[in-house]
Amino acid sequence: MSPEQFSDAVLQWYDRYGRKDLPWQQDINPYRVWVSEIMLQQTQVSTVLNYFERFMQALPTVQALADAPEDEVLHLWTGLGYYSRARNLHKTAKTLVAEQHGEFPRDVLRLTELPGIGRSTAGAIASLSMGLRAPILDGNVKRVLARYVAQDGYPGAPKVAQQLWALAERLTPQHRVNHYTQAMMDLGATLCTRSKPSCLLCPLRSGCRAHLLGRENAYPVPKPRKELPRRRTLMPLLANPEGAILLYKRPSSGLWGGLWSLPELLASDELDGLALQHGLQLGARQEMPGLLHTFSHFQLAIEPWLIQVHSHGPGVAEGDWLWYNLANPPRLGLAAPVKKLLKRAADVLNAGEPS
Repeated sequence: MSPEQFSDAVLQWYDRYGRKDLPWQQDINPYRVWVSEIMLQQTQVSTVLNYFERFMQALPTVQALADAPEDEVLHLWTGLGYYSRARNLHKTAKTLVAEQHGEFPRDVLRLTELPGIGRSTAGAIASLSMGLRAPILDGNVKRVLARYVAQDGYPGAPKVAQQLWALAERLTPQHRVNHYTQAMMDLGATLCTRSKPSCLLCPLRSGCRAHLLGRENAYPVPKPRKELPRRRTLMPLLANPEGAILLYKRPSSGLWGGLWSLPELLASDELDGLALQHGLQLGARQEMPGLLHTFSHFQLAIEPWLIQVHSHGPGVAEGDWLWYNLANPPRLGLAAPVKKLLKRAADVLNAGEPS
């Protein structure tokens, strides 16, 4: 297929089968497209749907996002993971308000200068909301193109990525770029899926080299696998007589940056030091089921203990520490496993037995 034949086939398929009813496809503007694209990084559409609607109801504009406290932004993001995305959203909104009167620059290169916006996300914002000709190469498009040309090598490798970007640039049409961009993402999400692609329904099958070779599942070439190292941590859920749990706010950078979390200890003998720090008297202890949480570069084995405590000094929690009211929880950003452990603790305290 020539580039023109390729884009025509994609657009004809989009007119008949493309997705046109997703929330971010309604009332299209750069802000809504930007938030959706950031949420969709590393996350399935089905998961993003509810998060996007809730986020837009709470923070409908760039100005609203810029004005929101970080805890509110992270609270709305809780459960989506990769929390640096939320912090970068907040930073970018503040930058746009301070330097651009809340408007997005109509230029891909300038968009990529904003925190958390890479080349593909910038291309999506520019093409979907501004009608500018800009190629994208998100995970779905990367899969379609890698199969179409039977691309050798892992797409994350710089040389391979450069080849795929050149292909994306060559195939992107001059007209209807917003529909073409959406169609390419839709093809990867609905037909050219990771496993069991629906090749017989694909408008590109006559020119797809992977299909012609009968090797669709060989592309894109997977990333070389490495065994993830495992770390262990003890997470005490210190419950005061009112049933609130002691949390602390993590530093803004690094793992779970800016989120509220449970204390992390290397061993149980560190509990006395933590109790002394906050003027607490330790009481009954109850072991809870462990959690294994997987990050991109390691696994965290969490050993949680529910521990009754009593205060015997002033200023139990202040600054970056607080008592989290399980019955009437504040709107805070919580890491997914911490949120799960707090729910388990609430069940235990309410029922008097493990959930």
